[in-house]
Amino acid sequence: MPPDLVPIASDRISAAINPLGAELWSLRDGAGRNYLTDADPAFWTGHAPLLFPIVGALNGGTYRLGACEYALPRHGFARTSRFALVAHDAASATFRLTDSPETRASWPFAFQLDMVFTAEGDTLRTEARVTNPDTCPLWFSFGFHPAFAWPLPGGAAREAHRLVFADCEPEPVRRLDPASGLVLPGPQPTPVDGDTLAPTPALFESDALIMDGLRSRRCTWGAPGGSRLELHFPDSPMLGIWQKPGAAFLCIEPWQGLADPVGFAGDFRVKPGMVELDGGGTCRFRMDLRVIPG
Repeated sequence: MPPDLVPIASDRISAAINPLGAELWSLRDGAGRNYLTDADPAFWTGHAPLLFPIVGALNGGTYRLGACEYALPRHGFARTSRFALVAHDAASATFRLTDSPETRASWPFAFQLDMVFTAEGDTLRTEARVTNPDTCPLWFSFGFHPAFAWPLPGGAAREAHRLVFADCEPEPVRRLDPASGLVLPGPQPTPVDGDTLAPTPALFESDALIMDGLRSRRCTWGAPGGSRLELHFPDSPMLGIWQKPGAAFLCIEPWQGLADPVGFAGDFRVKPGMVELDGGGTCRFRMDLRVIPG
């Protein structure tokens, strides 16, 4: 493991964050059991990357801003950028990323992205704070991308795991074109039965499941008799659910924004999910992870 992981803990949970990407690398209960992915390189080495200033892929890897064209990799640059550790104590850590000549070459905006992690009882509280230090509007999207163990520690069978939402979720879902990673035009019937999704590897053979008509802002991942994770994401109106078929994780991803639609060639400011943040303003996205050991 990297030598510079930043630890935090409460009396019931502990976590470690990598300054590279301000990425959560572990979330453990009091017995030391990890609720995040094992990051098996045969499938995916991510743990919980941050998606900023875009979520998903761009058409052709580029976007248009007025008469100018810029290139950005899938999910943006935050996940591969080193954040500064600006505050740290036993239970909390704050990381900061600001614009630079390198970021402005691909995203011509001033910004400050603070990531605040706090261990409080049985819950890891995570908050992203996007601040616009300029006088001109800042346009962006943001997403969390945590990969949770499947199965979770605690002994419940993998096939017994369910994702249970706070409300029924009848709205159609979006799928991605496997070749480009762009959003396909036709919505599809949801695989959620009432408030419950029973995930299978086959469900993700065509990439992520995107819930852009989400009603819930809470959900629970786990199985009867085993450990559970409760997610609360009050500021994110969309959810991506993804797995590499066969891997021992399930990503449950609160999003504000999504990939370009197939064939999209317009100004990026008019695509779905973009946030316009006025000069001097701050926008917050929270994700709380409650650990319930089995």
